[in-house]
Amino acid sequence: MATIFIDNQPYEIREGQSLLQQCLTLGLDIPYFCWHPALGAVGACRQCAVKEYRDENDTQGRVVMSCMTPTKDGMRISVDDPQLREFRAHVIEWLMENHPHDCPICDEGGECHLQDMTVMSRHTYRRYRFKKKTFRNQDLGPCINHEMNRCITCYRCVRFYQDYAGGHDLRAFASKDHVYFGRHTDGTLESEFSGNLVEICPTGVFTDKTLKKHYTRKWDLQTSPSICVHCGLGCNIIVGERYGKVRRILNRYNGQVNGYFLCDRGRFGYEFVNSDNRLRQPSLGAHDRSASVTKPQTLAVMADLVRGDKRLIGIGSPRASLEANFALKTLVGVDRFYLGTSDNDTRLAATILEVLQRSPAKIASLYDVERADAVLILGEDVSNTAPRLALALRQALRTAFGGLLETLHIRPWLDRAVRQASALESPSPIYIATPNTTRIDDIAKGLFRAAPDDIARLGFAIGHKLSAQAPEVTDLTDEMGCLATAIAGALRQASHPLIISGSGCVNPAVIHAAANVAVALCEIGKNAQIHLAVAEVNSLGLAMIGGGRLSDAFEVAQEDGAPTVIVLENDLYRRAPRPSVDACLQAAGHVIVIDHTAHNTTTMADCQLPAATFAESSGTFVSSEARAQRFFSTVEPGDDVQDSWRWIRDMAAIRGSEPASGWNRLDDVTVACAQAVPLLHSISDAAPNANFRAVGQRIPREPHRASGRTAIHAQEHISEHRPPTDPDSPLAFSMEGAPNPPPAALIPIYWAPRWNSVAATAKYQSEVGGPLRGGDPGVRLIEPMPMALPIYAVEVPAAFQPRSQEWLILPLYSVFGSEELSAQAPAVADRSPSPHLCLNPKDAAAFGGTEDSRVGLTINGDVYDLPIQIMNDLPVGIAGLPAGLPGIPTPSLPAWGTLAQGLPL
Repeated sequence: MATIFIDNQPYEIREGQSLLQQCLTLGLDIPYFCWHPALGAVGACRQCAVKEYRDENDTQGRVVMSCMTPTKDGMRISVDDPQLREFRAHVIEWLMENHPHDCPICDEGGECHLQDMTVMSRHTYRRYRFKKKTFRNQDLGPCINHEMNRCITCYRCVRFYQDYAGGHDLRAFASKDHVYFGRHTDGTLESEFSGNLVEICPTGVFTDKTLKKHYTRKWDLQTSPSICVHCGLGCNIIVGERYGKVRRILNRYNGQVNGYFLCDRGRFGYEFVNSDNRLRQPSLGAHDRSASVTKPQTLAVMADLVRGDKRLIGIGSPRASLEANFALKTLVGVDRFYLGTSDNDTRLAATILEVLQRSPAKIASLYDVERADAVLILGEDVSNTAPRLALALRQALRTAFGGLLETLHIRPWLDRAVRQASALESPSPIYIATPNTTRIDDIAKGLFRAAPDDIARLGFAIGHKLSAQAPEVTDLTDEMGCLATAIAGALRQASHPLIISGSGCVNPAVIHAAANVAVALCEIGKNAQIHLAVAEVNSLGLAMIGGGRLSDAFEVAQEDGAPTVIVLENDLYRRAPRPSVDACLQAAGHVIVIDHTAHNTTTMADCQLPAATFAESSGTFVSSEARAQRFFSTVEPGDDVQDSWRWIRDMAAIRGSEPASGWNRLDDVTVACAQAVPLLHSISDAAPNANFRAVGQRIPREPHRASGRTAIHAQEHISEHRPPTDPDSPLAFSMEGAPNPPPAALIPIYWAPRWNSVAATAKYQSEVGGPLRGGDPGVRLIEPMPMALPIYAVEVPAAFQPRSQEWLILPLYSVFGSEELSAQAPAVADRSPSPHLCLNPKDAAAFGGTEDSRVGLTINGDVYDLPIQIMNDLPVGIAGLPAGLPGIPTPSLPAWGTLAQGLPL
């Protein structure tokens, strides 16, 4: 620690960080534009000026840019000198010369960083009376709206897009004093992180186009803390609602998880909540589906389906909360609950859970990933299966070059200097072994393209080269042997090596190989970490609850004498081949589906029960980091819509089942789950319970500037309706409540006096860029096991052998389209690929196929006619199908198939 003097007052700070960051941590209000906690400093805007004095006798001082100035013990500065205030006012006036006077119609109005800084700099009058620079705006796709005339040339956008996220199609085009930030031509921004420009931009240049379609003023939004449901990473989000509809998603800071950024799937995939495909009232298949059925009528009919000795089968879901899955398991009984994932996914999730429980390596958070200095990725296309993880890996470059920066005496937050220095070094020690090209290949030192079995063999070989106790791999090719030696050497030299794998290859051997490498590194004394990506938001939580395989559920349904099958938030046709699902549902006496969205399974139901989405309910998810996190409702559900666990509670009451019939609020289910499932014993600590109050009051979901809800119900009554009560959380559907910052897990929006933009996040952190006050949200459920004796997987798969006239068909993932819920959002659907088959050029040429032709693919007797997409790096003998797209047999993959020349385009 060091002491500095600010306006003659002493303050304790951390020495070596930038002066701006330390002043903001101390709670001082210094205006800035180009600096960002995640991007570092470049000194472009000159707005964060402070005065630095040589000593206590110096009365003149000198103006310095606080973002570029390192702190040191004993330094003396002023942040409120009259000359300094005048300097800042001039700077903001220069920046505002060409800015339009359009605040009342700007989409950024109400949470604009430029507005905040203008007021803070005391610039209140426009003296510029000449013609302003004007620019043509671009169409940047379905997600981002572009208004270039509002730009103040802070360069944040291109620094994030190019330097931080690795994008190439957004650039700064400059001629003299005309600078334009955009694409070389109109078109959708290619990066899967483009949506972060909405929050990165301090003005209204880049705004949320999905919000613009149903715009509302930011201060009228009702918001709640939540968790993204579109992959297994558990990124923290803020859901904004108005007039009963979700209007937007904002990033919610969590220092251990997503930090300041989200992927576009998480930011724009929310519109399925507002879809016409939503189930908003019960439907009874035995009656006229078009007739309106109330909740009491539904419960009366449902009594005949579940009462007494009716035999029940429960099928859970990895996209439903822990509480909903546990409630269903409690209702039907331990032996009658099935996990609701494909048999492959069930096996993979169980393997991942087993590896994490017995591994001596720590499970890496995204924060840890950014600080790894050597990385091995085995079989996982993280850019598409866990996008935010890929963004974290790009930041690991700084850690890898840490020694060089120290030698050159470059501070790690001096962004431009760091990037110029890193260009002097060879690529970072990141090695990627996947069947297909990935979007982070550009940062890799070594690439290996092979079938999943060969990827696993490479991993096992690396483990053996690190420790002789790990199983040896025989008959390695020279290429694989040399690569294994190089990777093992890089991992051995690293201080914080990281191993990444997951379920993407649909191959347990790949996961076991990754585990062996991590164990071997721990055995030789390395501080190794591991991260295993899972398929869906609660895949790991569902595996912790435990249950039977889906294929076993199908068998029981057909052998059990027409049981009642209860399907929880799940489209079974995405989990198993259609004939198997049809046979199960037709054999069932009755089918009850609890879900929020209509799909193929709901059409087969005798009873459809409308469930609340993540935006309308509360519950707990477990991420791939084994971090339990709570999400809270933002939208009040309709009269006939309720949480899934409440529908199950109602069934339990009809059936007379204890204790489920007595659950009245979420905390009752959460506590029961924690007591019944050993791995989930601490999930109640993920967030304060519903009894929590701050100074005797609930936490308001609406900002204090909210204009109320009178207008929403004006056609009913001129007075505002009584706000609904929320028994499941300490949050209030109101602008009234505790004024103090709530605990981290309950923060509904970031706001502070003078800070209306997302920059107010700094006011909630114990240190700017560091953890939130009181600790980041969530609780870790699995910690590394002390290693007495290393335990290695010993079953090394045989080398992949291509077959004559057959190809191994693997699932390939797309960040847009492969995930079920986000694919229903128009902005995501617009960026989704159409169904196709990926082939190596040699394989395509084997039957006369080219990029502009079609192929007939036969898998298990089913024929698919698909266009060919050439993928040069795909191994010979392997073809790839985009997982999750309409008409793609994802549950059957991987599988062997035959190809024939298809119909012409």
